Amino acid sequence: MADCRRQRVAMTRVRIECALGDARRAEVIAATGTWLQRARELHGHPLPDIPVRFDLFGRSAGMYRVRGRQREIRYNPVIFAGWYAENIADTVPHEVAHYVVDVLHGRRVRPHGAEWRGVMASFGLVARRTGDFDLSGLSLRSERRFAYVCPCMRHELSATRHNRVSRGERRYRCLACGGELVPAG
Repeated sequence: MADCRRQRVAMTRVRIECALGDARRAEVIAATGTWLQRARELHGHPLPDIPVRFDLFGRSAGMYRVRGRQREIRYNPVIFAGWYAENIADTVPHEVAHYVVDVLHGRRVRPHGAEWRGVMASFGLVARRTGDFDLSGLSLRSERRFAYVCPCMRHELSATRHNRVSRGERRYRCLACGGELVPAG
């Protein structure tokens, strides 16, 4: 962004917004469109274009999100700036695959389940859940963790999940023993 130096907002916000220049953002949007077109051809479905935003922060490189009827792909400009080639090769098709699964199979499937792995395989890519980036040294927001236990071990839940449990909206179970997670202490 050419006008980044002139913005008069908090330095952190400027650094996030300016981390990835306009040319690189355009390349990421084009790569997203290329993977989307490939998915249309491979799956024979007229997938609509999807908005791409660069407003994600924290430890995630990308996110596919549905809010109401609005679908969007969000990318983290700080992580993309630091590991551009890796994110173009891995994160972009990963998020497009989430979108394809949502359109083809609906929202009642696991985020990294068989359907998502199938789309990744159709792309000719290894289905990996997370990137392998050394984020030490980057000032990324981290979420507070809360201790929970089940019959077999101790777990840490994010603040978001802890709040859902506290409000009675969700219950979480251990993948190992199936026991319900309860606050420790």
